[in-house]
Amino acid sequence: MRAETFYLAMAVAGTVVPWLFFGYFFALHGLDLPLFVQSLFANGAAGGFSADVLISIVVFWVWSWRDAARNNVAPWWLVLPASFFVGLSLALPLYLYLRERCKEQ
Repeated sequence: MRAETFYLAMAVAGTVVPWLFFGYFFALHGLDLPLFVQSLFANGAAGGFSADVLISIVVFWVWSWRDAARNNVAPWWLVLPASFFVGLSLALPLYLYLRERCKEQ
């Protein structure tokens, strides 16, 4: 399997799996964003995991921005909405997919 195909498959999985959980939450509570954010930090385990992912996203933004400049990945900015609306599970494989595509061109 080519790296590009793998990254694209992981981007799809990284979108679907989190949204199964997000969809369940929103089906139960509606579009209650304050409750959603509060639930991210509902207890120590959830808070620690959420903080870990949020810090990782910020580090990923800085790294990918610099890497995109070095490797001419023009559509780099797509990782920003990807990380806001899904998370790192989409943003990272999406960026790697875009990077592979730019290498080929």
